[in-house]
Amino acid sequence: MSATAFCGLTARPPKEPSALSVPLNILDLVSIREGSTARDAIAESMTSAKLADELGYKRLWFAEHHNTMGLAASATALLISQAASVTEKIRVGSGGVMLPNHAPLIVAEQYGTLANIHGPRIDLGLGRAPGTDGMTAQALARSSAEPQDFAQNIYDMQGWFGDSGQAHTMPIKSAVSAGMDVPIWVLGSTMNGASIAGQLGLPFSLASHFAPDQIDIAIKTYRDSFTTDAPTAQIDEPYVMAGINVMIADTDAEAARQFTSVQQMFNDMRSGRRRNLQAPVDPAEIAAQGATSPMLSISAVGSPDTATAQMAEFVQRTGADELITVTYAYDPEVQRRSLHLLADAWF
Repeated sequence: MSATAFCGLTARPPKEPSALSVPLNILDLVSIREGSTARDAIAESMTSAKLADELGYKRLWFAEHHNTMGLAASATALLISQAASVTEKIRVGSGGVMLPNHAPLIVAEQYGTLANIHGPRIDLGLGRAPGTDGMTAQALARSSAEPQDFAQNIYDMQGWFGDSGQAHTMPIKSAVSAGMDVPIWVLGSTMNGASIAGQLGLPFSLASHFAPDQIDIAIKTYRDSFTTDAPTAQIDEPYVMAGINVMIADTDAEAARQFTSVQQMFNDMRSGRRRNLQAPVDPAEIAAQGATSPMLSISAVGSPDTATAQMAEFVQRTGADELITVTYAYDPEVQRRSLHLLADAWF
């Protein structure tokens, strides 16, 4: 199948003159700010979804996390359905469903149902990590994370999404997913995940926004291992979406101050401290602690000119066909202002 036939993918030449032509997407973890509730966070997320749709972002994905008190993104299919119901054009999907936590047939039925309700705007991003700690992973475990099992699960899901609605390796059918052709992406942050995506002949979403260490080698591994010979292959050439943290404000100084909410979150993760998203502080306070997380090194923070220049440099470095942006903000209006400023500068 050609790249253009697969949910509108169009591979970008490696050295396109303008990096700002790369489509922009949003990854939403539905953060819960200090003093707020999960209900508030979900409502704010849906308001941002409407804005993203109006501004021209291509995709809105929700990430799956568990046993994380500051995030309300656990039931991704429900969030996707709600976001799709309040938007019109933007593609809505998972970034991703952590497949070890779910029975593959259930995933096919859920996302087939979503496609039946909302039409051909649904994406299914799949990951092999549990999206949580070890003990919670044991409580959630429903399928294997081994590469061979992961590949077979994807192959069966493609059968359930196909015209016959039948898995490729077993005589089990799904009426609700039949004919829906929900496009599948593979998520990853390492060479291992990249290699799996390439060997399956599927588009690859790289979690560079929190796993910066293996970016270049992971992308090279994906492209080198890519094949169209696999029974799971759905595109005819490699296709990469890369993650980047973004905070844009009217000035560099204000963006740096707002970004301290994210820095505090990652410092909490590293220390084991469990808090909701914190209000911004003076960046000097973070610097004085000497605790800036290296996990945030792939970030674009500043005024529209500053941040988009950083993003364009990242596109040139990676050759990414799309970017998926992650924007945390204590004040929802700050987050939406960042989305607006980026859209005005990029589109």
